[in-house]
Amino acid sequence: MTQKTKKPTTDSVRFEIKEGVAWLGFNRPQSRNAMTWDMYNALEYYCDTLAEESGVHALVLHGIGGEAFVAGTDITQFASFDKPADAIDYERRIDRVVGKLENFPKPTLALIEGACVGGGAALALVCDFRYATESMKFGVPIAKTLGNTLSITNVSRLVEMLGTARAKEVLMLARLVTGHEALSLGLVNELFSPDSIYDDVKSRAADFLQRAPLTLQASKALINRVQQSHRLAPGAGDDWVSICYMSEDFAAAVNKFVNKTPFEWSGR
Repeated sequence: MTQKTKKPTTDSVRFEIKEGVAWLGFNRPQSRNAMTWDMYNALEYYCDTLAEESGVHALVLHGIGGEAFVAGTDITQFASFDKPADAIDYERRIDRVVGKLENFPKPTLALIEGACVGGGAALALVCDFRYATESMKFGVPIAKTLGNTLSITNVSRLVEMLGTARAKEVLMLARLVTGHEALSLGLVNELFSPDSIYDDVKSRAADFLQRAPLTLQASKALINRVQQSHRLAPGAGDDWVSICYMSEDFAAAVNKFVNKTPFEWSGR
């Protein structure tokens, strides 16, 4: 495994390779696996290094604890945001990490139990295959929670997967998509029981060992090229990123989470 970035030391990500499949588990069950900067760094590291690991033919992402895949980014990390560059840099960082997962040259599978929201939804969307239990709740409920916005690239991914009408429900109504609904929409490939999902996903991941590696890489790369040809430049949404993250509403929502203070939306 060729090291390109510093190897993570955080306990908040579990990593192992079993029978040619890399398993990366988000391990903050007490916080519903909300992502810290160290966790994003670890994901980026493994995307870089596993891309060149000949003994790995698939990557599975999953959440530890059974209650959540990933419940977004840890909100406490937003408390220090005080200038537009903080918001734009954050969204660029997320775009970079999610983009590395999207362009990872081998099959990626998301094993989803419970909450898959915010940053977790972005990670799941770019996996090649999504397998879930009925408990899955997928969405981006920021219109109810933080009052911020996604990057335009992540909005594009949501529209590509769900269509315009459903994407508006998810973003503007803060609607969460359930497991059975996700299956009917094609958002997830299959639903499994909580008791069997790890074995079932292990079986799906093992299938790729019997597939032509170059065909897998080519198919994924060409599909990504088609999708990216329809997307706007990353900076096309920076105006709204700055407005939302620098708003009084966003500051009050973060303060509510950190200090348990009440507030009402003001539109400012």
